[in-house]
Amino acid sequence: MTEFLEKYYLGGEDFSGEFRLDLQLFAAEDEGRTEEPTEKKIREAREKGQVAKTQEYPQAVVVLAGCLIIFVFSSWIYDSLAEITRFYFSSFSRLSLSERNIKLELLKLILVSGKLLLPVFIAANIGAIIAEITQVGFQVSTHPLKLDWSKMKLDPATMIKKIFFSRQVGVNLVKSILKILVIGVVSYLIIASDFEEILKTPNISISLALKNVTFMGLKIIIWSAILLLIISVPDYFFQKLEFMESLKMTKQEIKEEFKETMGDPHVRARMREMQREIVMRNMIREVPKADVVVTNPTHFAVALKYDRLVMEAPTVIAKGVDSMALKIREVARENSVEIIENRPLAQEMYHRLEVGDVIPEDLFRAVSFIYAELYKREQRVKQAI
Repeated sequence: MTEFLEKYYLGGEDFSGEFRLDLQLFAAEDEGRTEEPTEKKIREAREKGQVAKTQEYPQAVVVLAGCLIIFVFSSWIYDSLAEITRFYFSSFSRLSLSERNIKLELLKLILVSGKLLLPVFIAANIGAIIAEITQVGFQVSTHPLKLDWSKMKLDPATMIKKIFFSRQVGVNLVKSILKILVIGVVSYLIIASDFEEILKTPNISISLALKNVTFMGLKIIIWSAILLLIISVPDYFFQKLEFMESLKMTKQEIKEEFKETMGDPHVRARMREMQREIVMRNMIREVPKADVVVTNPTHFAVALKYDRLVMEAPTVIAKGVDSMALKIREVARENSVEIIENRPLAQEMYHRLEVGDVIPEDLFRAVSFIYAELYKREQRVKQAI
């Protein structure tokens, strides 16, 4: 055995010189996936039905719900079964064993059995739905039903790794062994505590013996389900950890997702440029309506408008720097809008105010000088005419 392991698993020479198992085949599939999954990745996985959940929790809830219904309706179930038993034991000899009669009796048994099992079936389904919703919320997805041929790759190394060497398989094995131990210990303790009742079974009536055995079985099932419910708590956190691990991304995948979500950088730059162009066109259309344009004189330009019927104070209707300032001045000249140079005021208004803002009180005095200068120019023009 040692020689075999050395030859085949530790990379030694094999007897034929042809076969050699490379342990690198069992390297992690997700090598390089070091980044935490993004919200988009998690949302897409959820839409595909991929969520973190434990199977033990729904199983425990289904068992407890079924046992609760059996306990609540136990008298009705017992009476129904007793009635069926009495009927067939008392009238079996009078039945005509024809094909038609056998089919009718079988149909009756199916209907009665369905009536007895229906409450348990409904309770189990409701319990399963509640357990799933409390784990992952309400999410309906048909994606798991679709057959993905691209994932069906006959790679022996990958298959062997997933079957024998994955952490999920190891945890499932431990859980299975733990569940067997739990059920075994619970069964032993309950049977041991009721052992005297079991020994009395030959000396009591069939109904009482059946009642004792039934309650013993229910106790075993309920306690096993409760312990299974306890096991499901750490298992849920493990499944969540495994789920997040499986969704981890490479840095390249994050970059590509960022491009898909936010758009290509060139496209974003073009969109910003288009937005600036739209803002510029809107401002340029407002410049002819301005009372005055305050300039730096070359770097800044701010257009002011004051309508005492609708405005509390002069308002900025356009502003710009460098090329935009030049364009504002050109449009102002073309439309005979006065241009007044005031370097500190132009810079202050450009940096502090946005288009549509009203002049603040601390700039009233400076702006009033601008309007005073504007009034003097208008008067000189009138006198010249």
